[in-house]
Amino acid sequence: MSLIRPSQGGDENPSNNHKLMYASKSSYERESYDPKYFIESSMGEIALPTSSGISGDLYHPSENLLAACPSNSESEYLENLSLDGVDYDEDKMRLKLRELERALLSDNEDGEGEDGMLCGSELLMEVEGEWADQNCLTNLSDSPKESSSSESYVSSISSSKEISQLASRGPKQLLIDCAAALSEGNDVIATAMIEEIRRIVSIQGDPPQRIAAYMVEGLAARMAASGKYIYKTLKCKEPPSFDRLAAMQILFEICPCFKFGFMAANGAIIEAFKDEKRVHIIDFDINQGNQYITLIQTIASILHKGNKPKPVLRLTGVDDPESVQQPVGGLKNIGQRLEKLAEALGVPFEFCAVPSRTSLVTPSMLRLKQGEAVIVNFAFQLHHMPDESVSTTNERDQLLRMIKGLNPKLVTVVEQDVNTNTTPFFSRFIEAYDYYSAVFDSLDATLPRESQDRMNVERQCLARDIVNIVACEGEERIERYEVAGKWRARMAMAGFTSKPMSLQVNDNIREVIREQYCNRYKVKEEMGALHFGWEDKSLIVASAWR
Repeated sequence: MSLIRPSQGGDENPSNNHKLMYASKSSYERESYDPKYFIESSMGEIALPTSSGISGDLYHPSENLLAACPSNSESEYLENLSLDGVDYDEDKMRLKLRELERALLSDNEDGEGEDGMLCGSELLMEVEGEWADQNCLTNLSDSPKESSSSESYVSSISSSKEISQLASRGPKQLLIDCAAALSEGNDVIATAMIEEIRRIVSIQGDPPQRIAAYMVEGLAARMAASGKYIYKTLKCKEPPSFDRLAAMQILFEICPCFKFGFMAANGAIIEAFKDEKRVHIIDFDINQGNQYITLIQTIASILHKGNKPKPVLRLTGVDDPESVQQPVGGLKNIGQRLEKLAEALGVPFEFCAVPSRTSLVTPSMLRLKQGEAVIVNFAFQLHHMPDESVSTTNERDQLLRMIKGLNPKLVTVVEQDVNTNTTPFFSRFIEAYDYYSAVFDSLDATLPRESQDRMNVERQCLARDIVNIVACEGEERIERYEVAGKWRARMAMAGFTSKPMSLQVNDNIREVIREQYCNRYKVKEEMGALHFGWEDKSLIVASAWR
């Protein structure tokens, strides 16, 4: 049976409720890669069509990943727009919002296309020039007509002779060819390539093999969901809670760009404590609270050195009551651990728990007090909020405007520096491959290839994001990263002004890199924000606002 061709928009197939899956811990122990341990479906055990050549790979379901919220900013167009009691054409409204987004949030910092990326024939020419193996593109270079679009790109590999020659291509080239074929609805070619990629990759191989092992499952899930075998209830199957939390902590240590982002946020927060008697930090994704262990220790060290009056620190942690934290005690446990630490170090401290989805939080739930300086911390959280490309509600900008209404002294934002939000599928695939290739390379330089910690981090933390980016659309695609320029535009529209990271914060992180990590990790200051990367690829950006 043939599969229905997917559309190519940035949010194609919004009704597809497919999300990514996780394997149980026991599957990590396997030396060879088996996709059956990665993706599952909730419609019982459903095999792919026999024409796919992967009919033995079954899919199952699991628990939901929760997206979050925000809204736009000070644009008159949106401020004067009321949806209550008014009839409107949702498709037209979505089109207008996307046009507005392109005008206001353009990535066009380098003179590239509307989304700051090359599109159509320009994108494929870029791919052919920079990505493609020249041996694989000999036939394309002979015919300008064939290299003029993604369709011609696919047609160049559509013959049976070309299919028989798949084994001569490396994992990266096969992935790119497969994504191009899938973007054009050519599931026969895509299926053959998926088979070949699965045959040659290993989660214990070199970085290109490992990233291919996860990205190919994203392609397979996307293809399966595009036809009558759509898995409407495909959801994220969380691994064992303790294992997942441990893997997340290891990720911050062995891929230090994430750690540097937290350090930059903490540095800006510490500086905001100056001359304040009471400080109230609001964190909309407190996770395990590890960022605040370091913060409390730093505050204690500073206070003890200078015999300064001790400001009272109040921390409000927001977390979904159904999140992965619940099985390990939830917000209550996190708060108690931080309170004990603060007491031992002599730091006046209060913890307030707000067990709620971010989209449902109101100012009254945060219980602000007169005379306290308010600081809001967004660390790897805002990209989970649906924006105007997903819904007219635009929860991403809505949240930012709500925070601006609190009149905070400081807002810190730490995010992945890549666009997986509004770009069409093929462009997004190329960006994701480029981004995660750098992440996987950095992991290879930090841990030995046979390391179980590395394998667990990749499977439990990175694989979930990769498959969600590649396979999902609409509301089901929750990993919606944006580049630094778009975050600047969003923050400015919400009424914030940039507060450049101080030279001291910059120098402190550079010193940590010199003393503890290899010189392939880089720090770059740009427009007041700090970019942390691997070699020449920016991975994480940290910024401060007021």
